[in-house]
Amino acid sequence: MTVDARAAARRPIHWAVGGALVVATALVPSAESAAAEQTSEVALRYACPFPSGPEEVDVVVSAVLPTSVRTGEEIRPSQVSVEVNLEPTALARFGELDAATLSAVARLTVRNTVGDRSADASWQDLTAPPVALPGPDGGGLALTATGDVPTVSFGSPGRATLAPAELALSLSSLTGAGEPTTPPGLDVVCGPAPGQEPELAAITVRGDSTPTAPAPRPGKSDPAPDPPPSRPAEGLSPGAREKIDALTDERLAALDGEDPGSCPIEIPPEWVMTTAETYAAGYANAAKLDGAAALGPAFMKVVLNKRYINDSCASTVDVSSEVDFDYQGRRQLPPTKATFLSYGFMPTTATMTLEQVGPPAAIHTHTVTNTPTYPEETTVTAQLVMRLSDVEVNGVPLDVGPDCRTERPFEQVLRGYGQSYPPAGYLVAYGGTLTGYAHIPPFEGCGVGEDLDPIFTSAISSRGKKADNYTKMTQAPLCVATNPEGPDCPPRVPDPER
Repeated sequence: MTVDARAAARRPIHWAVGGALVVATALVPSAESAAAEQTSEVALRYACPFPSGPEEVDVVVSAVLPTSVRTGEEIRPSQVSVEVNLEPTALARFGELDAATLSAVARLTVRNTVGDRSADASWQDLTAPPVALPGPDGGGLALTATGDVPTVSFGSPGRATLAPAELALSLSSLTGAGEPTTPPGLDVVCGPAPGQEPELAAITVRGDSTPTAPAPRPGKSDPAPDPPPSRPAEGLSPGAREKIDALTDERLAALDGEDPGSCPIEIPPEWVMTTAETYAAGYANAAKLDGAAALGPAFMKVVLNKRYINDSCASTVDVSSEVDFDYQGRRQLPPTKATFLSYGFMPTTATMTLEQVGPPAAIHTHTVTNTPTYPEETTVTAQLVMRLSDVEVNGVPLDVGPDCRTERPFEQVLRGYGQSYPPAGYLVAYGGTLTGYAHIPPFEGCGVGEDLDPIFTSAISSRGKKADNYTKMTQAPLCVATNPEGPDCPPRVPDPER
């Protein structure tokens, strides 16, 4: 039996719950909102922990925004700029590295509020190009980061505000020869100094119109089932749908010319990418210690739909997203204290901290769209380092020093399985249970005056199979930045399952 690829490709794009999530609210601003715009700007002081000590930094945030919108109408900030002014004392570290230029990638948290409801959006990947560092007798410098940011919409009328909050800077320095310095950069997380009015803009949200879901396009076959009432509808704006349909028709025309390579359609990320927040909590078994350590609740910042590929020929949708843990401005889970029986008889208590290293954790969702249930598989892969502190053995403190950790990062892979119709199991948008295994490497840096690495390696590390260490995490539903008044905002802490 053969399948006509051209006929199969005419199935409409399915916005998989696990990836597009309710991109539902926010894609393209209407002509009305673009007609009445305001250039908004706010100057703030931020407190930043530089290696030279605490520094207060002048930051200017600006964007072009509408003055008013209807309820449910999407808002896309444009001409976004974050200018960071660094004083000479903050630049001292880079002078010691013989750096010639400094660049930055900024991540600004923006609180979207209407009435008593609010949600935080993450304005990520704002990039500041390299700027020449001043000489020893020079002054400070300004780095101006720009880029595209997520949309937002408000479901209730009233006065809506956008207010800058936490600012994370990833500073990179190069030598005069264009080579990275050693170390190559510095990560700093800054918070607004107290006593300021952080409001960037106020927008009037009018309740004079209720957006309606666009009607299905005629001539499309095999429509997806209607979402159940408890789930948000697909809800794409008409402008976004028109652009997606035009792209689909372009690919179909290529298929008519017998170009099967045109069947997969990659949706431009600026149409669908948004940010979200949630919490996860659970337990990790340590097989050698005959016990389990509580994990979380871990606050997670998610960037959804960085890559979105619809392959109607194969009846699949593949979505790539990213997530970073965040605990007091650091990429880690909250420290957790656990008690185990070391070697089966000796009670050992320790504080365990899992630090995220390397790139953001990858979320990959694979959905099959040619069955009524739309089955979905999600894999989350993170690179972690385990640190131990405050160790007691049989009630006696054991000084392990400040840097007792696994000698290298280890990979934690969690998987979840679900279906969209009816909704069941794990779905990225609505949470659920993820499970997996990890291999814990040997330890290093443990002990003051004596080498305790072999003890912790013997007691904790899994030299054999990954199955030695089973992890089960429960994720809460996502609070999506495009829908701050949604039922899952602000994000809530889930009840972990053993």
